[in-house]
Amino acid sequence: MNDGRLPLHRVRASDAEREATLEHLATAFVEGRLRQDEYELRVGLALRSVFVGDLEVLTDDLPARPERVPAPELPPVAEESGSRWQAPALSVSWSEWTDEWRWWAGIAVVLTTVWAVVSAMSGELVPYWPLVPLGIWAAVLLASAIWPSEGEPPPG
Repeated sequence: MNDGRLPLHRVRASDAEREATLEHLATAFVEGRLRQDEYELRVGLALRSVFVGDLEVLTDDLPARPERVPAPELPPVAEESGSRWQAPALSVSWSEWTDEWRWWAGIAVVLTTVWAVVSAMSGELVPYWPLVPLGIWAAVLLASAIWPSEGEPPPG
């Protein structure tokens, strides 16, 4: 009885299927179902697996994973005239935003070092010129976190 589909041991595995298997193994390890050496062996095999059947063998002796249920959507918050101020939602992810600020801090250190060397060589403190580029960059970072990248800022 061949309906034109290949058996699972001959169907190539996708990255998403490998990732799902890795999550399943991690859950089993955290629950104490696998020893560390078993877990590490299976993770290595999962990463090198080519076929779906190879992935299934790695989790056959583990309980089935429950399907992920999407989080329910929260109802919109009614706006009241006297309500407390709420911070706007960031239009960029938290990790992207912190990465941008790390770059800003690194450049701030470099520019401040250049300013200090110039001040030392001239024998007097020169005006702190890094404030201008760093201030503009910081303002852009804050604005990009508040307003979406496309279109105009929301009306105030």
